[in-house]
Amino acid sequence: MSLTDMVLVIIIALALAFALYDEFIVDWALKGKTQLKIGLRRLSRVDGMIFIGLVMILVYQNIINNGTVFTTTLLLILIVMAIYLAYIRQPKLIFKSEGFFYANMFIKYNRIKNMNLSEDGYLVIDLETRRLLIQVRKLDDLETIYKFFLENH
Repeated sequence: MSLTDMVLVIIIALALAFALYDEFIVDWALKGKTQLKIGLRRLSRVDGMIFIGLVMILVYQNIINNGTVFTTTLLLILIVMAIYLAYIRQPKLIFKSEGFFYANMFIKYNRIKNMNLSEDGYLVIDLETRRLLIQVRKLDDLETIYKFFLENH
């Protein structure tokens, strides 16, 4: 196994670990039981398409230069993982009893200084030092979040 193959295996393993963490561990095992899960709008699909295109160029180069079949297979698996992470997996806002997960960060409720709704459907949450702009997939989910905060905090 070449150094390139080892690096590809490590990258694929890390991507798989992140996918499992994001889909199962955050939802079931971390910081208690999930009380509310809201789907978020995906920001940009262009980055994923660029990455997939670059890896496809590597697959082409590997085939043209008579590279190993194992390397080509690893590159194709990397493309499948990139498609899952960029296009199939849905970003979500997960509310727990002590805080919520947003962009793989856990934010405790006591850090929230202010919350507002913008005219274009963003939930704006002001923390001590930063501002979160959360755009939900369905506008009705903003009302669900509002009711959740009223009932629980």
